[in-house]
Amino acid sequence: MYSVNNLGIRYSGIDIFTNVSFLINEKDRIGLTGKNGAGKSTLLKLLSKKIEANEGTITIPKDRSVKYLPQHITCTTNLSIFDEAMTAFEEHQDLENRIDKITNELTSRTDYESKEYLNLINELNHANDRFHILDGQSMEGNTEKVLYGLGFEKEKFGNLVSSLSGGWQMRVELAKILLQTPDLILLDEPTNHLDIESIQWLEDFLKSYNGAVVLVSHDRAFLDAVTNRTIEITKGKIYDYKCNYSEYIKQREVLLNQQKSRFENQQKEIKEVEDFIERFRYKATKAKQVQSRIKQLDKIDRQELDLIDKKSIHFKFPPAPSSGKISVEIENYSKSYGDNNVLKDINLTLLRNEFIAFVGKNGEGKSTLAKSIMNHIEYEGNIKLGHNVKIGYYAQNQAELMDEEQTVFETIDNVAVGEVRKKVKNILGSFLFSGEDIEKKVKVLSGGEKSRLALAKLLLEPVNLLILDEPTNHIDMQSKDILKNALLDYNGTLIVVSHDRDFLKGLTNKVFEFKNHKVKEHLGDISYFIEKRKLENLKELERRSKSGNTKSNTTSSNKEEYLRRKEIEKAKRKLQKAVEKIETQIEEQESMIAIMDDQLSHPNDFNINLEDGSFLEKYNKAKKRLDSYVTEWEKLSEDLDKFEA
Repeated sequence: MYSVNNLGIRYSGIDIFTNVSFLINEKDRIGLTGKNGAGKSTLLKLLSKKIEANEGTITIPKDRSVKYLPQHITCTTNLSIFDEAMTAFEEHQDLENRIDKITNELTSRTDYESKEYLNLINELNHANDRFHILDGQSMEGNTEKVLYGLGFEKEKFGNLVSSLSGGWQMRVELAKILLQTPDLILLDEPTNHLDIESIQWLEDFLKSYNGAVVLVSHDRAFLDAVTNRTIEITKGKIYDYKCNYSEYIKQREVLLNQQKSRFENQQKEIKEVEDFIERFRYKATKAKQVQSRIKQLDKIDRQELDLIDKKSIHFKFPPAPSSGKISVEIENYSKSYGDNNVLKDINLTLLRNEFIAFVGKNGEGKSTLAKSIMNHIEYEGNIKLGHNVKIGYYAQNQAELMDEEQTVFETIDNVAVGEVRKKVKNILGSFLFSGEDIEKKVKVLSGGEKSRLALAKLLLEPVNLLILDEPTNHIDMQSKDILKNALLDYNGTLIVVSHDRDFLKGLTNKVFEFKNHKVKEHLGDISYFIEKRKLENLKELERRSKSGNTKSNTTSSNKEEYLRRKEIEKAKRKLQKAVEKIETQIEEQESMIAIMDDQLSHPNDFNINLEDGSFLEKYNKAKKRLDSYVTEWEKLSEDLDKFEA
């Protein structure tokens, strides 16, 4: 058990939090939540002893180990990926060297009855026991397993860590922490540099982990899958909920309502007392009662609405200008970096008003294709924009591209043109930059503030194609939800590169999967894609189990067969639910179209003006939506038929 008692820390005279106290139990999975700047990362640094608190104590038992993964690291190693990961086993390797040394010494000695010889035997036994407790015999196997789970390909294990991008270097650091199996793991935004498959692997690892985990993440799906406890930091205080993130949101709403009710009742009581004092302040006959009421007012322990923080970004994208049916046409596209062939012979057509998710492992070409569409990099083949297509682009490193010496206001004002320049302060206000904030230089902003400022630039002119590369990194959960809602109201074409399943869920209607130098198109949103990928993995498991049956004994085969069948039945049920859901959507859409058909037949009866075209546009959209539902139903039904076959 780890204890935090009356912890307080301040920067530049401003309290980040005060009198914070809580316990961390041995199997806790704690998610820290709160707005950017609330103190989540600061709390992790305090727990890891990277910084010292101004007041209070953190007690960690001496026999307990703690490992911390920050948001950013600096690479200093000259080792390969595999060798660097193996440095996690420092104690294991020391024991192994000690065992070899003692064994060699025993082999060369003949004083079998001496005290020194017996001491060496005891030391060897102790070292062997400790080595087996640490699972030392599986060091290399475990290293391979963790590296593979985090997305590294075995044939690249020998590559130097220094040759990797910052995101992949973070994966190596994460692998080392997981391999060390500390008693307490502290993770600050661990999913920022992971793809969807690696995130799912990490979820499974942490769920079955034998120690405690405290993490900061803006990935709602990840938090829900891993955590069993949520600690919210807001306005310098903490609120501890014994549940995952989604359940915390529900409980928080109840607490907010209770707190608001107490606050309103107290305000009513205070007003009544203040009215009495004001009414009879100057009446001598009431002096005693007035003094009594003043004392009563002083004694009131005033309620505060600590949990209510209404500040959040709010905005809408400008209406998209009209454009041709085709937004982007890609023909015979290939891209290599030196000998590294990223994408080869890609042919894609992106239509107007499609919402597309680019997904796949890091390094498979998602951002590369986005940059190619923007014509920011050279490539082979042709990329042609449709008629009157205007692009708004948010790069993955957009925040880093800004001039750090400019102020917040200058960053927007220098780009804005025409009438929109009059709205610069309003736009900044929508993204929580107001008052003195707009005069801050970019270099003093937090990561979340820089991301908000970069997003604000997208509102400076109307566009009909939005390309967003990892837009949710570094922004808090509430701001992420507001961005998603703004995108759902956007009436142009959207391409979003993201590994955030919760953000993508219900947002896009197509998934482009980047894998093995190719791009594969999948209809439906991210949820269906993930279920389908699990299904494909199960099919691969089935093939492997069949090929391995001749080599395994009957008991093992039966167990594997049972587990395989269990997983397949589970996936089948989910697929059946998906089919039922799309069938309901088709029925609802057909009913709506039937009503509109009747309205079209008798427009005067329903006061419908067909000349302005709005009703026909709505009707055509409904028909297209029905077509997409039917296409998705056919695909789902085909997969279900294969399952049942």
